[in-house]
Amino acid sequence: MRAWINGDLLSTPQAPAVSVLDHGMIVGDGVFETVQILRGQPFALTRHLVRLTGSAEGLGIGRPDIEALREGVAATLDGQGIDFGRIRITVTSGPGPLGSPRGDAGQTVIVISEPCERVAATTAVSTVPWPRNEHGALAGLKTTSYAENALMLEHVKARGATEAVMANTAGAVCEGTGSNIFYVLDGELVTPSLQSGCLAGITRALLLEWCGDDGLEVAERDESLDVLRRAEEIFLASTIRDVQAVHRVDDRTLDAPGPITKRAMDIWTEHSVEDVDP
Repeated sequence: MRAWINGDLLSTPQAPAVSVLDHGMIVGDGVFETVQILRGQPFALTRHLVRLTGSAEGLGIGRPDIEALREGVAATLDGQGIDFGRIRITVTSGPGPLGSPRGDAGQTVIVISEPCERVAATTAVSTVPWPRNEHGALAGLKTTSYAENALMLEHVKARGATEAVMANTAGAVCEGTGSNIFYVLDGELVTPSLQSGCLAGITRALLLEWCGDDGLEVAERDESLDVLRRAEEIFLASTIRDVQAVHRVDDRTLDAPGPITKRAMDIWTEHSVEDVDP
């Protein structure tokens, strides 16, 4: 693992570096991206930086210095030889008072790179009783205010699942805590629309594009959460999961990966090796 903050590499990732008054810690006032490391290179970095910029501007903390972030990514990857891993890019509003109002010291910018294990080909998910607020001030932004997600993950972990799937306030399928969800209903591949309040996932966007190019159309449509009890196939899509089939949702088991999920997996594998920054 290697860490970079505000232009400087840390001697060790555990070295003291962030002010105890940083608003990212005090009130979770920041945004972030997780970028896949694939064969030593950041995958789809440009798309992630565009989304990071949109999140930062949406949160009102200002536009980050994209060239500096690229330098930070390069510095943390240099010489590590990571075949597969992740890069965490975090931008906060910087040091501030012990309360909600922001300070004026400028952003804190952090990049951390580390190797990680690939996920299993299939997994179990569990629905949760708490909705995602598609009308909230943070809807569609990837912010560091993740305590709600952490709680949900602990809830489903006790039920043998690796991801929590939630509805929105209208009761429609929304997303996982760190993934988008796709399902097959009556032979049709479907994913919730962005109007559901789900994050505009990078993997989601690439799948919509690449599946369409390969003749596997994906409908963006909102259905009630109970559609997961009827779906023939379900899979998750995210930066580290890529396309991961679901073999159990709550107490219902599925044959996984099903044929359409397998086709999506193959499409992802074929296209993702063609261009490291699609």
